[in-house]
Order: sequence, then structure tokens, then C-alpha cells
Amino acid sequence: MSPSPLLKVNNLSKYFGGVQAVDRASFELKEGELLGFIGPNGSGKTTLLNVISNLIEPDEGKVIFQGQDVTKWAPSRLAKMGLVKSFQVVNLFERMSVLENLKAAVIASLGITHKAFSNLNKQEEVDKKSAELLELFQLSEKADTWARDVPHGDRKVLDVALCFALDPKLILLDEPTSGVGTTEKTQVIQRIEEAVRKRGLTAVVVEHDMDVVFSYSDRVVAMDWGKILAQGKPEEVRDNPDVKKAIMGEL
Repeated sequence: MSPSPLLKVNNLSKYFGGVQAVDRASFELKEGELLGFIGPNGSGKTTLLNVISNLIEPDEGKVIFQGQDVTKWAPSRLAKMGLVKSFQVVNLFERMSVLENLKAAVIASLGITHKAFSNLNKQEEVDKKSAELLELFQLSEKADTWARDVPHGDRKVLDVALCFALDPKLILLDEPTSGVGTTEKTQVIQRIEEAVRKRGLTAVVVEHDMDVVFSYSDRVVAMDWGKILAQGKPEEVRDNPDVKKAIMGEL
């Protein structure tokens, strides 16, 4: 018997007025998979992630995570269960160093109060976990650099590292290479993918760059006009006639 999926999305729909942004989307995600989403702007990719993470409430459908119906759970409750989402726009403490940003995220994730942080064991736990994240995301050389002064690619990587501080089981990444120059893009996604694989996490990646998605995903989902057109292995989705016509512009 095959194991139950880590995430199961059943017929999710979301309307904005008369526009159906997500149209009965369904897919499953196995533990340890990296699932990539492609589609043109306005196809519903980001909205779908926001509905799964309940930043936006669905109008129809269910989200099953680790066998539980978590539809409409608060994002903070989902995060405690292990479902975490990153955003297109990086949100860092600009006047804090890279390491201080990580320590702040670790302290928050551990629920450490100012009084508890005076405990030496707690300080050591925060220091250890922050150092591990620096190494995992290849940020050690920039540990003491203010966040505002690091290159945009490193800022995107740091933003994902902050999500890892929450010890997620499933991480939803919304365009992790957005705004990153072409020469940096491959390096950024490689560092993120390596971190996901090393930690044995499961990930959903919404990405505008189809070459990135096809290169690093175990499976791919293609969307257009709120609908899922195709899903499967990268080569299967790339060769799908509907995907070629709607997304790649081939006739």
C-alpha cells in the first residue's frame, strides 16, 4: 500500500467578484517531492498557494495536510503544524545582519521570551540553529552583513532560510527567483533546492521561469485561467499539447 499523500487539494475554488481565480483545482503531493507550478501571469498560481495557506479563504473545496482537514485553518496554526509559505516580496529586518535576522526567526519559532533567552541553554540552541541555517543556505560569508547590503539573490535565499527556521514539513515558495538577474537565478534556485533536499522537506514552487521549473522539479503542474491543464513528470507536461498551446505559445 502506498503512503498517504502529505498534501491533498480537492476541488479548490476562489472567486473575486465575477472572476473565478482558481477553478476546482485538485492535486496531491507526496512527502519529499518538489512540485513546480507554471502558467502565465493571472493563471491562478499565487492565488492557489494563498488559498492553501489560508491567507485567502477558499469558496469551495478542501485542503488535507498530514491526513487532517486544515481548510480555513489560520496561517499561524498551519505553520505550527509544519505548513509554511514564503512570499514574492522579501521582508527582512534591513538594519540587522543576516545572522541577526536568522536568530530573530529562530527565537520566534521556539517561542522564547526575553526572560527565557537569558538561559544559557536557550542561547546555545538559538546560536546552533542559526549557524546551521547559515551553512545550509551558503550565507556564512555574509553573516555579519546588514540585510539591506546583501545582493538581491542572497536576500531571496535569506527569506527562504527564515521560513526554514520554523522547521516546516511542507514549504510553499512563491516565485523565489523573482527580481533576480538571469546570471544569479540558477545559483539561487540551486541553493534553495539543495537545502530542501538536504532537509528532506516537501516543497511547492510557483515560478515564472519555466526552465527553472522543468530543471529542478520532480513533478510539474501547469495552470491557465484558474484551471489545472496538466500535471505529471516535467517531460510529460512539457510535451502536453494544451500546455504547448496555452503557456508556451506553440500551435
